[in-house]
Amino acid sequence: MKLVRTEDAVGQVLCHDITQIIPGVVKDAVFRKGHIVTKEDIPVLLSVGKEHLYVWEKKEGILHEDEAAAILRDICINEGMSASEPKEGKIEIKAMADGLLKINTEKLNAVNALGEMMIATVHGNFPVKTGDKIAATRIIPLVIEEEKMQAAKKAAGNEPLLSILPFHHAKVGIVTTGSEVFKGRIEDAFGPAIRKKLAEYDTEVTGQRICDDSQEEIVSAIKAFIEEGVDMVLCTGGMSVDPDDRTPGAIKASGARVISYGAPVLPGAMFLLAYYDNHGKTVPVLGLPGCVMYARRTIFDLVLPRVLAGEILKAEDLSGYGEGGLCLNCEVCHFPNCGFGK
Repeated sequence: MKLVRTEDAVGQVLCHDITQIIPGVVKDAVFRKGHIVTKEDIPVLLSVGKEHLYVWEKKEGILHEDEAAAILRDICINEGMSASEPKEGKIEIKAMADGLLKINTEKLNAVNALGEMMIATVHGNFPVKTGDKIAATRIIPLVIEEEKMQAAKKAAGNEPLLSILPFHHAKVGIVTTGSEVFKGRIEDAFGPAIRKKLAEYDTEVTGQRICDDSQEEIVSAIKAFIEEGVDMVLCTGGMSVDPDDRTPGAIKASGARVISYGAPVLPGAMFLLAYYDNHGKTVPVLGLPGCVMYARRTIFDLVLPRVLAGEILKAEDLSGYGEGGLCLNCEVCHFPNCGFGK
């Protein structure tokens, strides 16, 4: 940095805050560190007693923090997002559409590992709504070598680090199993609970079939919904390993490809995920354990938005929920602003 006359500082970058004090009115920085001095700023600076300023010398190959922050913005931002104006090397990114936030974690870590710059985000694989803040970028020093920002662009690759997958309208069929419900001994509690969860998204329940504990009946109900053109089948009840719990076997017998039976999530360990290939259309078939009926948040809350965004999940997607997969059943639930599923 160098000391210059205030009148000669136009276009230079301030190295420190400039404070304005008006007794009983204000005591605050009238210009922040990193501000680029303009001609209009000169009278204000002189009025607060600053006849000389410490500024950074502008050199070729050196970028101002706001210029560099814009590069980080471009590394991150995608369709359905907006960004704030740079301020002190910081830019905030917001969602401008509802959907599922996806983050390229590997490349995000690679950029942050370079040092002197940072990108912070909310967790990926969770729903976001229009107006939600999803990321912020910042350059740590006042100026940074252009070479380092080129390294950041290379580490990030050609695709933005963030994306928002839109949710699709989904027609859903519910298959409820259990002789106690089928024979009217107890009232079905699964259906209302499932419908309440689905109501959080653009979904349409086309019907609910209640089956006895018969594998053949369950298979028939699953196939009937698929032939009717539903986009997803939810099977409720009979998901444990008890001999008379036939739902997992029925899902497999229907011809659906079982991706995983079991997930490292509580509540929701007995969850089953499968896909049925129907004339070029892949239909998710989910086996929902009993906890979905009574627990506030379960594996279903983690998987449902991803399925509705059109993701085809793999076994490793479910196994990855182990760290963060324990819901603490807090007295006041703050999901998704908590550690569950993260």
